Formats: sequence, C-alpha cells, structure tokens
Amino acid sequence: MSKLRSIITYLILIIFGFTMVIPFIWMISTSLMTQSEFNKQDSLFIPKEEYHQWDNGETKERVILVLEKEETSIIHVLDSELAIVEEYKEVPSDEVHMIRKKPSFEFSNYVKAFNKVPFALYFYNTIYVSVLSLIGVLITSLLAAYAFARMEFKGRDFFFYLFLSMMMVPQPIYLISSYVLLDKLHWLDTYNALIIPWTANIFTIFLFRQHFKALPKELFDAASIDGCSVFGMLWRIVVPLSKPVIATASIFSLISSWNSFMWPLVMTNRPELRVLQVGLSYFNQEASTQTSLLMASSAFSIIPVLIVFFFAQKQIIASYAKTGMKD
Repeated sequence: MSKLRSIITYLILIIFGFTMVIPFIWMISTSLMTQSEFNKQDSLFIPKEEYHQWDNGETKERVILVLEKEETSIIHVLDSELAIVEEYKEVPSDEVHMIRKKPSFEFSNYVKAFNKVPFALYFYNTIYVSVLSLIGVLITSLLAAYAFARMEFKGRDFFFYLFLSMMMVPQPIYLISSYVLLDKLHWLDTYNALIIPWTANIFTIFLFRQHFKALPKELFDAASIDGCSVFGMLWRIVVPLSKPVIATASIFSLISSWNSFMWPLVMTNRPELRVLQVGLSYFNQEASTQTSLLMASSAFSIIPVLIVFFFAQKQIIASYAKTGMKD
C-alpha cells in the first residue's frame, strides 16, 4: 500500500512538474523559429522550416507562393534578407518547389534580439544593482538577525514581529510614499533609488534569525569564556556555520533584483538606467509583432538566473534541512 501511495505521489509530482516546464519549452522552441514559421502555427514545439523555392535552372531563389495554377504560378521573389524584390511574377509551376527542413534552429534570433536594443547595457545595470543590493542585504541581515537571535534588549520580540508584519504589505501600497521620499532625497533617476532601499530584506532577516537560534548555545558560551567579542562570534562562529542559508538568501536576493520591474520603472526614467525587466518591456513595445525575437530576449534574460540556481541548489536544500523554523 505504501509503495502504491509513493508511485501515485511521484506520478502527480511529475505531471505537475511537466505542466510547469511546458511554457519554458514553448518559449525556447518559439525563439528558434522564424517569424513566418510561428505565424503558420504548424508546429508548437519543434521548429521546422518550410518555404517555396523557384529553380529556373540557373539560380535558386526563395519565394512566396501567391497563387498556383495548373501550369503557371504567381510568386513574390525574396532577397537574402527575405524582403520582396519582385512581386506577382508568373513562372512555370514545375519550377516552384516546396522545401522542408526539420528541425530548423534560428539561433540568429538571439543575436538579432540582443542587438535590436542595448541589452548589454540592461544586463550591466541589472548585475550592478543586483550585486550591490546583495552585499547590502547580507550585511544588514547578518547584523539584524544576530541581534534578534542572540542578544537581549528591551522590545526585541516586538520589533522583530513588527518587521515581519511589513512582509504582509504589498509594494503598490508604499510605492507613492517611497517616490515622495526619494524625491526629497534627490535620489530619483539615480542608482541610489535602485540599490539603497533594497539593502535590507525582512525575509532574509527572518531566515537568518531562525538559523542562528538553532545553533548550539554552548558554542557561544565557550567563545565568550575565551574572550571573543560579539562581532568575533558573528564572524568566526555564526558565518562559517551559516554558509547554506547565506547561499539561499543570496539566490533569493539575486532573483528578486533580477526580476524587479515595478520599482525601477517608477523610480527611474533615463534609458541608461534601465534594468533588464524594464528593457524587456520597452523591447516588447518595439517588437510586438516579432514573437520569435521576444521569446529569444525572454530566454537569454532567464538563463543566467537558472544557471546560478542550478549551481546553488545543494546549498538551498541544505539550508532548508538545517534551518529551524521554531522559536
């Protein structure tokens, strides 16, 4: 009975997992299609190339078949850039052939999408903001979590639960007040607006605090007897024992910064300060009819985060296994 239950459980997980992966597979496959292939909707997941070719015995040219009669066909002749150079040309039908290639992988879509707008600048801004925000988050979270977990002071629990209550406030509620505050500080349309407000993260403080409370008290007592300072305990005892949870928090912080859209859209206006998600939004407006390029840009914006996640998945699993979630 237990074996059957396990089989059913894993089967359900596989089905749901496959359902979640399907949109990603569709995005990758669409990014490898030509726009004409996508418009035909002949293939949903496997890119394939089908086109007509006019072979007059001397040259072979790609064409669009407009009308096919018994002996003659009407075609549009295309150049190497697939632009029409000659319209409604009548040619013998036996000179027009259907060319089928399976599969076709248009990796040039990625190059075209990357060069269509300054994605290099968007990547630089996103990496710059994400890394500096991560450094700030780690510093503030380590200090705050250690204070909440290991230090005794009046109102400690009150302030901790007050911080936790802020997690229930959605961003749109404090967006206007934040805009006014940043305007008073003259930080609008600067890197300060993108970095400094996000150098503290309540969830990371909570995650660190729960982990620190699970560490054996005897370690701190022994370090105190040996004359270790508070910062010495944090740096020499807590940090080395918290590498998995630090890795997890780092991944969450990087993903949050990488996917940030509403905040940088409201707080910045200059094109040279656009981060990746805002840049994708503007690219979507410019190339709204070029679905293959849109999917290509979406794919190469997601891949860096996936690579980082796969490299750090062991640390993430270890942090959840070791982090106590009880007071």
